[in-house]
Amino acid sequence: MPDRSPATTVPVAPHGSWPSPFTVEMLTAGSTPLRDAGCDGTDVYWIEGRPAEKGRSTLVRLRGSERQELTPAPFDVRSRAHEYGGGAWAAADGIVVVSNGADNRLYVITPEDQTPVAITPEGDWRFAEMQIDLAHRRIIAVREDHSVPDAEPVNTLVQLSLDGPNEDGGLVIVSGTDFVASPALSATGNRLAWLSWNHPNMPWDGTDLWCAGLSPEGDLTDVRLVAGGPDESIVRPRWDAEGALIFVSDRTGWWNLYADHGGPVRALHPMQAEFAEPQWVFGMSTWDVAPNGDLICVWTHDGLWHIGRLDRSAGTLTPYDVPFIDIAGVWVQPAANAVIFRGVSATAPGGVVRMDLDTGAWELLRATSELEIDPAFVSIARPVSWPAADGTTAHGFYYPPVNPNVAAPEGELPPLIVDSHGGPTGATASSFNLETQFWTSRGFAILDVNYGGSTGYGREYRERLKDQWGIVDVDDCVSGAEFLARQGLADPSRLIIRGGSAGGYTTLAALTFRSAFRVGVSYYGIGDLEALARDTHKFESRYLEGLVGPYPAARDVYQARSPIHHVDRLDSAMLLFQGLDDKVVPPNQAATMAEAVRAKGLPVAHLEFAGEGHGFRAAETIQRTLEAELSFYAQVFGFTPADEMEPVAVDNLPAG
Repeated sequence: MPDRSPATTVPVAPHGSWPSPFTVEMLTAGSTPLRDAGCDGTDVYWIEGRPAEKGRSTLVRLRGSERQELTPAPFDVRSRAHEYGGGAWAAADGIVVVSNGADNRLYVITPEDQTPVAITPEGDWRFAEMQIDLAHRRIIAVREDHSVPDAEPVNTLVQLSLDGPNEDGGLVIVSGTDFVASPALSATGNRLAWLSWNHPNMPWDGTDLWCAGLSPEGDLTDVRLVAGGPDESIVRPRWDAEGALIFVSDRTGWWNLYADHGGPVRALHPMQAEFAEPQWVFGMSTWDVAPNGDLICVWTHDGLWHIGRLDRSAGTLTPYDVPFIDIAGVWVQPAANAVIFRGVSATAPGGVVRMDLDTGAWELLRATSELEIDPAFVSIARPVSWPAADGTTAHGFYYPPVNPNVAAPEGELPPLIVDSHGGPTGATASSFNLETQFWTSRGFAILDVNYGGSTGYGREYRERLKDQWGIVDVDDCVSGAEFLARQGLADPSRLIIRGGSAGGYTTLAALTFRSAFRVGVSYYGIGDLEALARDTHKFESRYLEGLVGPYPAARDVYQARSPIHHVDRLDSAMLLFQGLDDKVVPPNQAATMAEAVRAKGLPVAHLEFAGEGHGFRAAETIQRTLEAELSFYAQVFGFTPADEMEPVAVDNLPAG
C-alpha cells in the first residue's frame, strides 16, 4: 500500500472496488502494440498492432521525422510459419519485403512504387525470416509447405527471386530436417549459416548450427556443422565483417556468446546470465555487431534485462545506463552509429528506442502509449524468491496494490492474482504493463511467477519442468501464493490464479489438483493434454514429450495430469475465454471444461470470440475479457466495482 501520513484522509473502500485511472479503453485505444523493430540505412521500421482494426498489424517506416505506414488496410503484416510467426519483414537499400498474413504471400515495396506487389503466388506456402541479397536479386527465407493434405508441413530454406513470380514457391536449398530457422547471409551473399533441429526437440532443447558457401544459383558448397547437438541450444547466428560467425549457445548451462573463425569455437564473455530468449518466433535478435566490431547485446540476470557493449578484443562487457529493464529486438544502425530496440522501464510503457553507441544517449522514436501515466498510481515490481516444493528456489515478481486516492478497510488484506505465463518455456518481466496496473490500482495484489521451466535463470532451472509439467509449475504457483499470504501481503481466502495458453493449463491444473485458489481464469488454456498431443500444429507436436512424456506410451501420465479427466476434484470458481479460430488449442477444450464445471455446480462463465486465434488481438475482445474478469471476481468475492460495465453471466453463482 502507498505510504500515507496520519493527517492524510482518503475514502475507504474494499480491495477490488477502488476507482482507477487505468481503464479498459486505455489498454487498446490508448495503446499501440509495437514489435519487430529494425533498420535499413537511416530508416527505422517496426510493426504496429491495430487493435481497433481487429488486431491487424502494419509495417511503419520512420524516415527523418516522417512516419509512414507502408502496408495500409487490409494488409496484415504477419508470418504464420510455426503458427506463431515472426520475421515477417526485411529491408535493404529501401527495398522492403513483407509477409501478408491474410494470404501468406510475400510482397515487395520499392522506393519507386510504394504499393506492395506480390512476388509469390497464392498457395500453401508460408514464409519467414527473409534475407535480401541485392547483389544476386534474391531472397533467402524459411518456407513452410502445407501443400500435402493430412501430412506435417515441410520446413526448408528456399531461394526466391526478388522480382518474382516464384511460381514454384522458391528453389529449395536446405532440407532434410524437421525444422530450419535463422538463415544468415554474409555481407557478400556467398556464405550462409542456419539452424536446424528435429523432433522431439524444441529449439531451446537442442539445435545444430551449419554454415556453407552459397552460389548465385543456390548451390551449397563446403557444408560444415559448426556447433550444436541434441543437448545444446544455439540462437541467433550472424556473420561479422571479417567473416567470423557469431552465435549464442547454452553449452555451459547459460546462453552466452561465441565466435567461430573456422577453428575451435571461442567463448566471448562467459557469465551466469542469458544472452538469448527461447525461439518461439522467427526473427528474434538479442545482439548485433557495431561498426567497429564490438557486439551490442542484451542479457537477463535475476529477471532484469540489461544492454551493453562487448569489446571482443579486451573481453570486457560495459553496460549502458538506461532505465529499460525489458529489452528486445536489438539491431545496430551503422548509418546513425546507434542501436534500435524495444525498451520498457518499470514505470512507463516505453516503445521503439534509438540509442547512441558512444554516449548511451537515447530517444523514444515511437511510444507504445501516448497516455500520461501518473507515477503515484504505478505499482513497481518487487523481485521475490521462495522455497519450492522440490527443494529448489522459485522466483517471481510481487506487485502491491497502489492507489493514493483510496484506502482499504482496517485489517483487510488484498486478494492476490497469481499470473502464470505462457510457454511454458518463457518468462515474465518486471517492466511496466498496463494490464498489471489495471488490477493493482483497483486493489488487487499480483504475483507474476517465473516457475520452474522459465527462461532467464539458466538451463538447469529451465529443465526443472522436464517430465514435470503440471507439477512443478503448479507447485511453484501454489507455494508462491502461500508464501505471500504468510508474509501478510495477500488474503489467503481470496487467492486467484490466471494464465493464457500454457499458463491457462497451469491455471486449470492448479484448480483441479490443488486447493489453494478460490478462483481461476483461463485464457485459451489447455484442459486435455492428450488432445493437445494428438491435435496441434507441427512446431509443438512433440513439445509435450519433454514436458510430460512420449505419447502414446505415456498416455496414462497425460490423462493423470489433464484437468478435464478429474473435474470431480474441482472446488473453485472458473472463468474461461477462448478464440474460435485457435489453431494451437482447439476451442472444444474450453467448452468441455466449462460444461464439466457447470455440471459440478461450481460458479463458471465461458466466453468465446469469433475471429480470434491463440492470443487475442481485437480491441473489443481485449476490453470485454478484462471487464468480464473484473465482474467475475466481484460476483464471487462480493464487492461492487467502481467501473460501469456489462456484468458477465455466471452460472451456479450462490444466492446472496
